[in-house]
Amino acid sequence: MTIAELSPAYIRAISPYLPGKPITELAREMGISVDSIVKLASNENPLGMSPKARAAVLAAVSGLERYPDNHDLTRLLAERLGLAMEQVVLGNGSNDVLDLAARVFLAPGRSAVFSRHAFAVYPLATMSAGGECIEVAAKDYGHDLDAMRAAVRPDTRLLWIANPNNPTGTFLPHEEVKAFLAALPADVVVVLDEAYNDYLPPALRADTLSWLLLFPNLIITRTFSKVYGLAGLRVGYALASGEIADLMNRVRQPFNVNNLGLAAAIAAFDDHVFIADSFELNRRGMEQIVAGVKRLGLDHLPAHGNFVTVHVPDAAGVNQRLLKAGVIVRPLKGYGMPEHLRVTIGLESENERFLEALAKAL
Repeated sequence: MTIAELSPAYIRAISPYLPGKPITELAREMGISVDSIVKLASNENPLGMSPKARAAVLAAVSGLERYPDNHDLTRLLAERLGLAMEQVVLGNGSNDVLDLAARVFLAPGRSAVFSRHAFAVYPLATMSAGGECIEVAAKDYGHDLDAMRAAVRPDTRLLWIANPNNPTGTFLPHEEVKAFLAALPADVVVVLDEAYNDYLPPALRADTLSWLLLFPNLIITRTFSKVYGLAGLRVGYALASGEIADLMNRVRQPFNVNNLGLAAAIAAFDDHVFIADSFELNRRGMEQIVAGVKRLGLDHLPAHGNFVTVHVPDAAGVNQRLLKAGVIVRPLKGYGMPEHLRVTIGLESENERFLEALAKAL
């Protein structure tokens, strides 16, 4: 027996999460300068963080000898979102609160349902808690709610939905999600992951927070990593009933969000100009990339986040040629989509660089 075999089998069965290739790694591999590389792989905000958030981070540096106090951000979120502070759970990025949900409701002998081509953290969180994964076949690369409902077993305690979904960009109309929640057994907790909710056009948005009054088995997760541009500071949060939030806070690590992240999130939340600018840049960039891939004769999936998922024959080979050209996108073989590449919306010049490199790589 090796020392690793002392770990539970469900831990040893986990395949680690693979992030997008870092700029510095590609520079080393290809022998090219960091400044010449365009990274459109990790759905980051090309505008960076808001000026208000940056100023808040600089001001917070002087207090780093103190442990974090999450009260102010928790209170701000509760006030702005019309909830009680007891319904807010902060996380070290939204990945953290996804893991908290799994730790609270899953264990060996329990199962969780999620869609094929959904966020890779769902099976990771499920397996790390000892739960059994029930992967449901996708419908047009998106969630098949009827099939997911049919897949629920007596031992199912958690169900994961990303809306919009990553990495496909697909979107479920909110009325369909609400009807699904109403038809689901009350002892199945639903995690509604809204990491990309801020990129939805106003016509597609809905007051999902009001659903918390209707469905005590609902957890909504959101993040400051996308439109707010704080991916490197790792701040996310979950919204739920006081009962669920209390359980999540019991297993949450103390001080799981650092001082700099807390300060930046408080400042960024009310920087409406920056949020509007980020939304508009994303809208224009989406049009630019969609038009560009169409000119190249490529199909793409319906896009509702800050990225476009493109069907590319020989995606692996094309991706390697893009890397040699200094352009990083996300291959999706690990998501069961070996002929697709996901490209993040960047600045206009970055989008054009990608399209030019893609034309040559094809």
